[in-house]
Amino acid sequence: MYRTINDFITDWNHESESTLKVLKNITNEALNKKNNENVRTIAVLSWHITITLAEMMTKTGLKVEGPAEHSKAPENIDEIIAAYENSAKSVTEQVEKNWTDSSLEEETNMYGQSWKKGVTLSILIKHQAHHRGQLTVLMRHAGLKVPGVYGPSKEEWAPMNMAAPE
Repeated sequence: MYRTINDFITDWNHESESTLKVLKNITNEALNKKNNENVRTIAVLSWHITITLAEMMTKTGLKVEGPAEHSKAPENIDEIIAAYENSAKSVTEQVEKNWTDSSLEEETNMYGQSWKKGVTLSILIKHQAHHRGQLTVLMRHAGLKVPGVYGPSKEEWAPMNMAAPE
């Protein structure tokens, strides 16, 4: 749970930049590849990450800009990236403008439960990281380069003159 707006913004800046780094490695050709009937496509998962920003934060009373909750994923990765960038920026602006450290203790109805706003911010980041991890697996299966997020990816070790761990 976040107890200060500054702590959230610091984490949010890193997490949203990490998500953008992943999204920017996706090609239009890979968006709708599906190697298993039980998984989402890269397009659908990328769009889910994007639309959740406004969907979740609107439930707290903020007016975060973003695509409609049930809108269809665009067929162009640049549109997904632009929508994500806009929504991520809006999250920052809305939290900074409308909440204080003390408002993080206030509770709102989230999916039939009562969550403190500071908990919602934590879950927003964890939700994004969870699906970003799924997205990188789908990217690997599609033959795309996966960027490191919390450390180097397999491809990023060699430029550092180091062998990638097995």
